[in-house]
Amino acid sequence: MVKRVSVVLNQSVSKLGNNGDLVDVAPGYARNYLIPQGLASLATKGIIKQVELRREKERQQKLAERQAAENKKVAFKTIGKLTIRKQVGEENAIFGTVTTQEIADVIKEQAGIEVDRRGIEVPDVSTTGDYQAEVKLHPEVTATVDFQVIPL
Repeated sequence: MVKRVSVVLNQSVSKLGNNGDLVDVAPGYARNYLIPQGLASLATKGIIKQVELRREKERQQKLAERQAAENKKVAFKTIGKLTIRKQVGEENAIFGTVTTQEIADVIKEQAGIEVDRRGIEVPDVSTTGDYQAEVKLHPEVTATVDFQVIPL
């Protein structure tokens, strides 16, 4: 009697694996649930080869995304300081604060680089002056952007 059966998951299954994973499961689980529901298919040599090719393609794509993020990081080093104009009051205190959306807009306007505002970390800015913001370009790549806040 067969103890385990190898299957390739067609969809992510909780507590088992993600799409494209090769997993060993009990024969009854595969025969009665995973295969009829379309969640998995039996692992043959051809299917295993397709899974390996897809994983290699995904790895190459992730590598290309990381390289693009590294190139953006270099571009951030070359652009220099960004300028943000804010309305000020007494003792150079600004009204409101500098938001991540403002940083993203200034980067797009002055450098021509599209950045997601959710990946930007801005320090507390309450007066005019020079500051630095962290821009997360990729899970492994973070760039530092210098900006100055000046009166409107």
